[in-house]
Amino acid sequence: MRELAAIDREMRTQLKLHATPALQSSKGMGPIFQATSLALLPELGMLTRHQIGKLVGIAPMNRDSGQMHGKYRICGGRAPVRVALHMATLSAVRWDPMMRAHYQQLRVRGKLGKVALVACIRKLLTIVNARRRMSCGTPKAA
Repeated sequence: MRELAAIDREMRTQLKLHATPALQSSKGMGPIFQATSLALLPELGMLTRHQIGKLVGIAPMNRDSGQMHGKYRICGGRAPVRVALHMATLSAVRWDPMMRAHYQQLRVRGKLGKVALVACIRKLLTIVNARRRMSCGTPKAA
């Protein structure tokens, strides 16, 4: 129990030193998401939205072969970051009015719950990436 408390204190100390306002800019982006993104996604803010989506594994990948056109699915990428982002998005969809409206709009248009949630995950990652780029002064990646 003492080890867990010591790790938690160290994590909070490191977050105070390295976290930017971009990582705290929306509902749902708690200390776990911040620590995960800082540790496992150092490219955040340096890539385009397409590149960062593919790196995390939330970009829709086609399943086409010849004449067959399959469903688009997400796959690959950095699973721990994707899990932290998924949990942050669940909270954001519940408490952030902008994300809730986006999710509900997708559901009204007939999207399945998981599909709408993945779209919200992609939107949240894009927002965090853009805000991180602006706060760090990193030029837009080509």
